[in-house]
Amino acid sequence: MKKAELELRRHAPVAGGILGELLLNGKFVCYTLERVGVAIPADVYQVSLDVSPKFHKLMPLLVGPHVPAKWGVRMHCGTKPAHTDACVLVGLAHMPNRASIYKTVEAFEQLMGLLIGFDALTLTIR
Repeated sequence: MKKAELELRRHAPVAGGILGELLLNGKFVCYTLERVGVAIPADVYQVSLDVSPKFHKLMPLLVGPHVPAKWGVRMHCGTKPAHTDACVLVGLAHMPNRASIYKTVEAFEQLMGLLIGFDALTLTIR
């Protein structure tokens, strides 16, 4: 079984958002953005890849005690905090001291290309 460890290192909130860095097995993959006030708590989550009913494509889904069963927390594209309720947005670029990320489609495609080869995934949010 091929296992992978994702790690999200959050930075201090800025302008309603929480920027971070996403690593896969210790190597930088992309930047992240979450919305202040609705971001899920720091913890360890299982990650499954399944088709999102909302987005109609294969996406990472976070599973854990802090994720209500009635809705999912996913990793997906988006450039500003308003583009997420509790999900983790991914991007390849950001501007310091601004709650926005860029090149999100490219980041998502890159991330999925990396994750698809693993049988078991976990995400640690710090």
